[in-house]
Amino acid sequence: MHTSDHLLSAYLERYAATREERKRVFRRPRPPAGTERSAAQEAPAETRLTGMEQDLRRAWDQELRSHGYRVTPQRQLVLEAVARLDHATPEEIAASVQETASGVNISTIYRTLELLDNLGLVRHTHLNHGAPIYHLASDADHVHLVCQDCGRVLQVSPDAIRPLIVALDEGQGFETDVAHLTVFGRCRECRGKTHA
Repeated sequence: MHTSDHLLSAYLERYAATREERKRVFRRPRPPAGTERSAAQEAPAETRLTGMEQDLRRAWDQELRSHGYRVTPQRQLVLEAVARLDHATPEEIAASVQETASGVNISTIYRTLELLDNLGLVRHTHLNHGAPIYHLASDADHVHLVCQDCGRVLQVSPDAIRPLIVALDEGQGFETDVAHLTVFGRCRECRGKTHA
């Protein structure tokens, strides 16, 4: 067993010695009053993961370890948040992580995202002049379509713009990085509002 498998216990012993401190740092969101908890909610998190999620988590862990990095609770939480949110800013990822671990600050999120991006586990793109948007690297091959009216973000397969990619390659010798490609315009709903 890898030493980082015991990292959460060591982290808790070192940084959250008392039970009250552990509850504060790693609080879980509580269900609304009067709601019943299902068996899935009572089960440990590991058993609630689907087979695909378990495989994905193992792949993340293996990738981190193969580059000499430990599998920390913060890195796992950030990866899980990126996977769950699909396209999210660091602030949105931080809010999601802080639902489970309130002690994780925004600078930790930024450092973790930078590391995960450098390792190729997540990718970022700039959809506007704001913060970068992160998504899993395994979902990186798509083109972002951003509506300039409502801000909605759609994604399409690179096959949708294959003629443009080929034309740029053949005519200009230009290789297109589809993972960072964003096309701005107006979505169907916004176009429909102006015609109505």
